[in-house]
Parts: sequence; structure tokens; C-alpha cells
Amino acid sequence: DVQLQASGGGLVQTGESLKLSCAVSGITLEDYAIGWFRRPPGDEREGISSIMNIDSTTYYSDSVNGRFTISRDNAKKMVYLQMNALSPEDTGVYYCAAGFRVPKASPLQPLWYENWSQGTQVTVSS
Repeated sequence: DVQLQASGGGLVQTGESLKLSCAVSGITLEDYAIGWFRRPPGDEREGISSIMNIDSTTYYSDSVNGRFTISRDNAKKMVYLQMNALSPEDTGVYYCAAGFRVPKASPLQPLWYENWSQGTQVTVSS
């Protein structure tokens, strides 16, 4: 069974940092692209970052570029999302997902990801 488990969410104040972790099992991590997605309150799910399988190229949405950093440790089967300078607009439920054939043309589109974690809540107070 493919399983992804997201953790590390919490309640922080504006300007603080959090590091999310995604533990992956049941697949060879280096064969998959991993994406981070979030669902703000009352809004749709959006892709915010991804890291490719072949060359570990990273992608970021405009809303997090420069503040968030994605990384992967294939040996530990872990993917991380370091989130700095958090603001209330970053509040939401965060998910990690694995995709086997994620195209570089659209690395943040949820439809390319087959396996999803449960969510972890991130709340940023003003």
C-alpha cells in the first residue's frame, strides 16, 4: 500500500516559521514527484510546491515563492516543506501527494498526483 503521512502543522503567529514533513511508504520515492497542496478555509485546493523525481527540480506557486522551500531525502523517504514568513493567508489544510508522471509543464496541478496524505492544519494568527 502506498501511504503518505503529512505532519508538522500547528498554530503560529505572523512572521513565524513551520516545517512540514511528509513520510512516504510503499513506493520508491525517487521514482515519484512529490507535491505540497493546501486548501484555505472556504476555498479550493491549490498546488504550492513540488519537487520532481528525475532531477529534483523544484517549483513554487507565486504565493509562496521566496518564503517556502521544498526538499526531499530519498533514503529516509521523507519530503519537507520549510515555511518562513508565514501570514494569515497561509492558513489552511496542507497535504502532500505523490505523482508518477507529473509533467514539468504543470507540476502543481492536483490531477497528476495519484496518492495523497491526510491533511495537517496550519493556522497563522495575525
